[in-house]
Amino acid sequence: MNLDKIGAYLDSLIDNSTLDVPAWNIEAARAGKKSGWNYVDGCMILAMIETWKTTGIQKYIDFAESYISHRVREDGSIAGYRVEEYNLDNVNAGKTLFLLHDITGKDKYRKAYELVYSQLLGQPRTEGGNFWHKLIYPWQIWLDGLYMSQPFYMEYATKKKAYDLYKDIYGQFRNVVTVMRDETTGLYYHACDTSKTMFWCDPETGLSRHFWLRALGWYSMALLDTLAQADPEVCPEDYAWMKQVFRDLMDAMLRFRDEKGMWYQVVDLKDRKPNYPETSGSAIMSYCLQKGVRLGFLPEEYRTYGKEAFEGICERYLTEKDGSLNLGGICLVAGLGGPQKRDGSFDYYMSEPVVENDAKGVGPFLLAYTELRKAEKKSQ
Repeated sequence: MNLDKIGAYLDSLIDNSTLDVPAWNIEAARAGKKSGWNYVDGCMILAMIETWKTTGIQKYIDFAESYISHRVREDGSIAGYRVEEYNLDNVNAGKTLFLLHDITGKDKYRKAYELVYSQLLGQPRTEGGNFWHKLIYPWQIWLDGLYMSQPFYMEYATKKKAYDLYKDIYGQFRNVVTVMRDETTGLYYHACDTSKTMFWCDPETGLSRHFWLRALGWYSMALLDTLAQADPEVCPEDYAWMKQVFRDLMDAMLRFRDEKGMWYQVVDLKDRKPNYPETSGSAIMSYCLQKGVRLGFLPEEYRTYGKEAFEGICERYLTEKDGSLNLGGICLVAGLGGPQKRDGSFDYYMSEPVVENDAKGVGPFLLAYTELRKAEKKSQ
């Protein structure tokens, strides 16, 4: 794959977007809604900022700053964001605020990240100390939520030198390893209802039924990106422990790759029809493997696995039509419970729409691309 084409792909997405209707939020488009403050656009803007940092192309940071500034008011309040919803998904876009404050010096971004942090202060918790995924999902831990919240939480703690918070952050990961990791495969279940009452959970363990790829991807990123924001000299034993947890998960995931280096929607059931190689989770794993090597958490040979996953995605799902690139094979959304009665069964994960150009796939794909570019620069 010519990496310059990926830049052209991002350019086309930006050119076809407005600040209210981005081309990559397929969920909002299907609902006929404008985009607001949400994790989907947060993923994309974060990836755009990383692409700017890697390529130096000004267009990317200009759009990213305009997009976030459009929502963040001078007093630090954020259009479409309500702390009292206590939804971890809404913390994700807050990660953009630290860098934008550093770059622009605008105090509204500092006020905004303080506002987002205030959500974590009040976020309800399980008895084990983990944040509830959402107020409307009481007593539930989702792997997704670790990614949405913990890297932000760690960056805040490090920036503020609030090192007393580290134990809480590491402790939430420790509880997930204890409660949600499957000893046989080394994989983690999508979610756990610690009250053991939801229709989708095992009444004895509280765990959901399957290993969903993107949830495992979010969790992998949670481990990696939280470590990247941590001061290793603070709580060094916890830091070393979490590096090993990350390495163990990468090793577990590598056992389930397909012939093109990708992973299936339900990770451990790739031979069961109609399971399929899925783009977003595979792109996340490509990013994690490559960045893990760059940060010294993984041996050098793991970079090859990350590169193979990226190339597999390009071969399978990056198509060109009328001169425009489109990225397919992206599971639009998957969750548990709610009015949709999502039961976490294999059939449920197969039933969710597969789309093109959604940020949940494009964002991680761009992050994997930035790692390829960084490696390319280093080798020159």
